[in-house]
Amino acid sequence: MINSHFPEHYLITPETERAKFNDFIANLAKALLSGIRLVQLRVKTVDDETYAELATQALHLCHSHHARLILNGPNAATASVAADGIHLSSARLMACTARPIASPMLVSAACHSLEELMHAERIGVDIVTLSPVLATASHPEAKPMGWESFEKLTARVNVPVYALGGMTRRQTMLAQSHGAQGIAAIRGLW
Repeated sequence: MINSHFPEHYLITPETERAKFNDFIANLAKALLSGIRLVQLRVKTVDDETYAELATQALHLCHSHHARLILNGPNAATASVAADGIHLSSARLMACTARPIASPMLVSAACHSLEELMHAERIGVDIVTLSPVLATASHPEAKPMGWESFEKLTARVNVPVYALGGMTRRQTMLAQSHGAQGIAAIRGLW
């Protein structure tokens, strides 16, 4: 399902550390200048205070480029920053019995199966990533589902689905031809 409220590219940031914040923010600015309008700040290796500091900087930068920022970090830190939404890992998604935050805040979720996709739709998640579609360097042990399986799974739900895993901008139209909203990527969009 394609929804005009969401862009075709969904950037998931790479991990960083406090000492590299300046480079991280500079790279985020480049991505935003290239047209990125939806960003997931996925940094799980820092403490709550450090994440909140980075999230605040990223939020100001994203909003200055009319982009939305979804937080994916320590729970306490994500609660302390007024971003545009949150991202749920597949484990957190499956533990939810209802939408964890009210609209207009966005809820994004990571899905890897039909069961997860259907649960995401049932609780009112706004967007999902479905992975891995292709082989990916970030999870080399994961078996790719391929485009045929991706399309079959995507057709079963009424929620915008981003193809994740081995994606680059070159695959955007191919992903959309298989039912995707667009692509989500770390390296391919960073």
